[in-house]
Amino acid sequence: MGGVALDDGPSGVKAPDGGWGWAVLFGCFVITGFSYAFPKAVSVFFKELIREFDVGYSDTAWISSILLAMLYGTGPLCSVMVNRFGCRPVMMLGGLFASLGMILASFATSIIHIYFCTGVITGLGLALNFQPSLIMLNRYFSERRPLANGLAAAGSPVALCCLSPLGQVLQFHYGWRGGFLILGGILLNCCACGALMRPLVPPKKLEQAEEEAAAAEKKPLPKKLLDFSVFKDRGFVIYTLAASVMVLGLFVPPVFVVSYAKNLHYEATQSALLLTILGFVDMFARPIAGMVAGLKWVRPRSIYLFAFSMLFNGITDLIGSQAVDYTGLVIFCIFFGMSYGMVGALQFEVLMAIVGTEKFSSAIGLVLLMEAIAVLLGPPGAGRLLDATHNYMYIFLLAGCEVVLSAFVLAIGNFLCISKKSENLESKAEMAVMAAETQELKRAVEPETDREEEIKEGDHFIQSVIQDEGLTIKLQKGTFERRPGVREVG
Repeated sequence: MGGVALDDGPSGVKAPDGGWGWAVLFGCFVITGFSYAFPKAVSVFFKELIREFDVGYSDTAWISSILLAMLYGTGPLCSVMVNRFGCRPVMMLGGLFASLGMILASFATSIIHIYFCTGVITGLGLALNFQPSLIMLNRYFSERRPLANGLAAAGSPVALCCLSPLGQVLQFHYGWRGGFLILGGILLNCCACGALMRPLVPPKKLEQAEEEAAAAEKKPLPKKLLDFSVFKDRGFVIYTLAASVMVLGLFVPPVFVVSYAKNLHYEATQSALLLTILGFVDMFARPIAGMVAGLKWVRPRSIYLFAFSMLFNGITDLIGSQAVDYTGLVIFCIFFGMSYGMVGALQFEVLMAIVGTEKFSSAIGLVLLMEAIAVLLGPPGAGRLLDATHNYMYIFLLAGCEVVLSAFVLAIGNFLCISKKSENLESKAEMAVMAAETQELKRAVEPETDREEEIKEGDHFIQSVIQDEGLTIKLQKGTFERRPGVREVG
């Protein structure tokens, strides 16, 4: 399938697909939960903040918006820090920032202080944890990576189910200041999760070879802190465009579904139950989607599975816009939870498959930056549409159209721009295999002195074919048929 890069991990270290990787997965599960659930969980304190600082609901809503903007918008900064210092120290520093922001916010005397402390400082801390945890997950898992991504993504609905009730309990017993202080202490667990991100160590022979190669070079090339060459990859450009359009509508239904139910004259408790239903379904949909994506015949086509999940989500929004009673909204939340969970489990798995391990740290930062713009435009834009029409049907229709459009952009763009290119590269790789077999026959038949020059020319031809257009094709067992006695190419 076009657009899928296969590699063995950083510096040639093969992903263990287990072992300490399960500890890394647990850390990523916790970090994903904090990153996505915390901006929503903080909203339980909004009524107290409105009463304390005499502000409106729209003023307190900026707290969650700033948190999400920092989580997405600081992607390139996180990429630079990870490439410069590594994942573990960046995550531990992020844990300190996340905790410090909430602790300082507990002493706030104005809503501006909370914007800065909770929104900016805690948001930056969560961002410095979220992105490196995904990078480490990508390095520790290869064959089981789709399942690992699905399990890690399940941290979001699980944490939301835990943090929201916990916030209500803390507010009841300790007030919003005490609740912020305790949540700041809980966020110190991000440092513990960062400590789990043990770097992969290359084998001694490989390490010695790298040291010798580095010593032989007079002027070694410095490592790029932010690799913009990913934009040369058409698969990455198509993915980024589709993901940005998707985010415009993806988060709109969870934000407005409770208000939608209240508008239909249902009680607040009954309306809030819709989010619980959505989160419960989402919790199981993510690991199941990861398992499906890891199947042998599905994984090479994971991009199309991702496009299907986006299409499923968009169509659910379009149909859900016609709901006129509580039963209709419950059915909508069930199907939305399924599709939302599929999208959550596959979005970073597909990005990893497109760019590979080496460029993933830069790619995810640039993607999150593009999505940050859409995150800030999507829900507020839907809110303005609601103010203008006073009808929830239109915002669900708009969200559905945006997500459906993103599905078509990803699927059609991948099919037209990438698949054909992949077929050409595979045919060239077959030519390289045939050339290798021919050289083996020459080595077996011709004298050493007569064939030395031809073999050098043949080796150069094979390398030029395999590395055509700056791409590297790794011929793995089972990709092409190899006859006994023929050496492996590449």
